[in-house]
Amino acid sequence: MTRRAVFVWLVAGFLATFPTFSQAAAPEAVTPANSAKTAAQEEEYYELLKVFIDTLDQVERNYVDKVDRRELMEAAIKGVLLKLDPYSNYINPDELDKFRSNVDSQFGGIGIQVGMENGQLKIISPIVGSPAYREGLQAGDVITEIEGKSTDNITLDGAVTQLKGESGTSVTIKVRSPDNKEREVKLTREIVQVDTVLGDLRKEDDSWEFLIAKENKIGYIRITAFSRETTEALEIALEELKEQGMKGLILDLRFDPGGLLTAAIEIADLFISEGRIVSTKGRNTEERSWDAHKAGTYEGFPMAVLVNRYSASASEILSACLQDHKRAVIIGERTWGKGSVQNVIELEGGRSALKLTTASYWRPSGKNIHRTEGSKEWGVDPNPGFEVKVDGDELRKLVAFRRDRDIVQRHIEKPETKDKTKTSAQTPDSEKKPSTDQSSAADPPKTDDAEKPKADQPDVKPADPKKAVEEVKEESKE
Repeated sequence: MTRRAVFVWLVAGFLATFPTFSQAAAPEAVTPANSAKTAAQEEEYYELLKVFIDTLDQVERNYVDKVDRRELMEAAIKGVLLKLDPYSNYINPDELDKFRSNVDSQFGGIGIQVGMENGQLKIISPIVGSPAYREGLQAGDVITEIEGKSTDNITLDGAVTQLKGESGTSVTIKVRSPDNKEREVKLTREIVQVDTVLGDLRKEDDSWEFLIAKENKIGYIRITAFSRETTEALEIALEELKEQGMKGLILDLRFDPGGLLTAAIEIADLFISEGRIVSTKGRNTEERSWDAHKAGTYEGFPMAVLVNRYSASASEILSACLQDHKRAVIIGERTWGKGSVQNVIELEGGRSALKLTTASYWRPSGKNIHRTEGSKEWGVDPNPGFEVKVDGDELRKLVAFRRDRDIVQRHIEKPETKDKTKTSAQTPDSEKKPSTDQSSAADPPKTDDAEKPKADQPDVKPADPKKAVEEVKEESKE
């Protein structure tokens, strides 16, 4: 059988699935009119796929240079998805682990944030509770060798790749402290959990302080992403504040690009006792809705939620819910407007995946969160009188201030993790998730060409909020 014959055979098999799919998705009575329509659609699918296969065949056989077949197919898939929204994309086998770890906010490694400074690989901050933290690696230390090889001329990505690895494996590094003392350290990699629930300042033991105004008993909690562990970590923080007699809470969702829908629903349910949290509607999906429950609700204190133009997705679900139920006052800027649902569909038996937008989020009030070209209703606006406009320079200064404030400062003696501090290093093996890659936790944000939409320009097509946040963070270092 010739290659072209194989292509035609594959197309025939592909087309054979369409009648079944169409009937399962939208059953309707069989009439001569819709029967003819279905036949015409199948013929059109065949002709269009024939054009695609002919093109692929010609490129593969006659292009001046040999092109890898997988690269051609992946380029074709990405070309299809370019016609959709910015959030639908193909995740190839090389990117899948990184994608999963971004969702889980964890990775296999030694637990440090690193960056390049004057050509040196420098530790920005250890992650509390990680192998690096327990071994006494500190902010400002320079990593001069990894596995006996100099880090001179190493790239940041190359360093991150060498430092990460499966839990239980080891890596040996040589570090030089600011006073020029060198030592060699052998570290065993673990599943490192990146904090997504943070306070404003660290305590002496490097855990977070959540009570910022002790006289007035005002709590402050910052959520940087909505991961599988976020709800539990938030409840721990709320219980600590409750024991301290909290009388008011500031929930900071600025620069939070979102995460898991389940986490957003669980967290909203912590603060409202009844009523709608969020609903989803799609073209080919069943409408769904989620309501709050009385049990476990934290009530009896006022709340303020801080948002900005980079608060997106799960952040908007939470802030919209609290605003619509009059549970919190929203302060800051109009949010990003990313209110779409992406389903992750496994391909190639789990080796790659398709992230496809299938529905949109709707607020308890019935308003749409998602921004599309020409739409006027989207995102979450601050409450009347509580808008705080921030220009680009102020934004960069805020990011730089926040980054410096979050660094685990140098200790005179080797730090020790308190028993009450829950970290991935103390998590039993039975609770740990498979090792994944988490580049955002191990290297500082990198510049991306994603366009940042302005809050007062609803017609601008939104890019990826995560990439836009990374761009602002990168600019803040200049």
